Amino acid sequence: MSISFKNRVAIVTGAGGGLGRAYALELAARGATVVINDFGGSRDGRGGSSEAAEKVVAEIREKGGQAIADGGNVTRFEDMQALVARTLAEFGRIDVLINNAGILRDKTFAKMSTEDFRAVVDVHLIGSANATKAVWEVMRGQNYGRILMTSSTSGVYGNFGQSNYGAAKAGLIGLMNVLHFEGARYGIKVNAVLPTAATRMTGDMMDEEMLHHLAPENVVPAALFLVGEEAPSRVALLAGAGTVARMAIVESQGVYLPADKRTPEAVAETFTTISSLDSSIETEAGLAHVDRIIANARTAVAKA
Repeated sequence: MSISFKNRVAIVTGAGGGLGRAYALELAARGATVVINDFGGSRDGRGGSSEAAEKVVAEIREKGGQAIADGGNVTRFEDMQALVARTLAEFGRIDVLINNAGILRDKTFAKMSTEDFRAVVDVHLIGSANATKAVWEVMRGQNYGRILMTSSTSGVYGNFGQSNYGAAKAGLIGLMNVLHFEGARYGIKVNAVLPTAATRMTGDMMDEEMLHHLAPENVVPAALFLVGEEAPSRVALLAGAGTVARMAIVESQGVYLPADKRTPEAVAETFTTISSLDSSIETEAGLAHVDRIIANARTAVAKA
């Protein structure tokens, strides 16, 4: 199966370097018209310049591709609305959105200011919501859309000193889960990539060997698969250093506690069984969990 983006229009946020640039170059190489969005700020989100985005546009055009640059800030919804309006005016449609823009302001929670916490959440989580909201009605109207969130192991597993980043990245999994359902009837598929790559945000933390293994290009295959025409939906792929894996949220079978045993002590006594993932369940929706525990209760009542 060959994955092509011919006649598709893709917006990539944070595409002035690193992962976003790598995505944009490969999308263009596979036929997409690419909108390179990058606010051009520093790693911590301060400042701003369109220079990085313009350089990527030049790279794409030199290879015969089609691209334009946009310097909008994802934290401002009006900027994302303007980005979408301009894209539609120039190209007539929007098929792909890759939410990639991000900043870092790492500190322990004790030392982190509320400003630094909010700034990171604003870019990663609110910024992704802003860009997605701006394209949502367009994709619904054309009955086609592919949206990619950028999550992280820092969110789903945790990482010391990244409470702001981890909270935002975990939130993006929740956003993906809900938009998967809301977009399904309109041909919109929503997925997430959890990259491990050396970028402007992380490159100075790694040695030469790690930089080689964690080149951004190694994440591109998973990301582009997730925004292709035959992409799945509500799938989160971890990608980096040549490995692609699927991340899933599962729950244990659990323990049903009779009415006279619903105490903290009973939970403590059965905690080992409650925690066992030997027969884990990947629940398809929040209400599916409700259905399962109600069924457990009804079965127990019927046996009483």
